Amino acid sequence: MQKQNMSIKELEDRLEKFAEQRDWKQYHSPKNLSMALIGEAAELTEHFQWLTEEQSFNLSGKRKNEVSMEIADIFIFLLRMTRQLDIDLIESVLTKMAINEKRFPAEEVKGQQKRFVEYIDEK
Repeated sequence: MQKQNMSIKELEDRLEKFAEQRDWKQYHSPKNLSMALIGEAAELTEHFQWLTEEQSFNLSGKRKNEVSMEIADIFIFLLRMTRQLDIDLIESVLTKMAINEKRFPAEEVKGQQKRFVEYIDEK
């Protein structure tokens, strides 16, 4: 398994080839991929349901491996979706970070976990 400095593009290409070889591209519509992504996210949350905050940071080897595989599934479906919609994931993340830096100035929100609308309501 090669992971040395693999780019997002290289990973997308590898996933594309994987889907093509199995004739699965026909099922990888944005609708289907978004539904699969939500299903995998739900499976991820099952591993943390009923754990304390501390326990959630200290997963056993088996559970940590299972969580790792759920996260991988989520990332795979996310990358397949960005490919299908021709979205540059890195560009989108950087754009969203810039928006969030303006929406949530560190000096105003530090240590708080409110929703954006709650910050607006306070002003």
